[in-house]
Amino acid sequence: MSDVNALFAQAQEDVKQLTERPGNLTLLRLYALFKQATDGDVQGDKPGFTDIVGKYKYDAWGALKGTSQDAAKQQYVEVVESLKSGTAT
Repeated sequence: MSDVNALFAQAQEDVKQLTERPGNLTLLRLYALFKQATDGDVQGDKPGFTDIVGKYKYDAWGALKGTSQDAAKQQYVEVVESLKSGTAT
């Protein structure tokens, strides 16, 4: 297992142990990075206007189109580390 994969796996565990729930924008960023890291570029049809949450998730994931899975894993790790250290924006 490469270092980035090990760090990504650890970050997935760490995010569950956070003492404070991240804000919605941070959660959306984590979701999009996770999907890009695990599934690659966005797939499927964009949800309709009645599915607001689904639309935001799809758009956030779509904004990462072309980002390599390893780069998405590294960014996910960085966001989780910033949340753990309290320096997240």
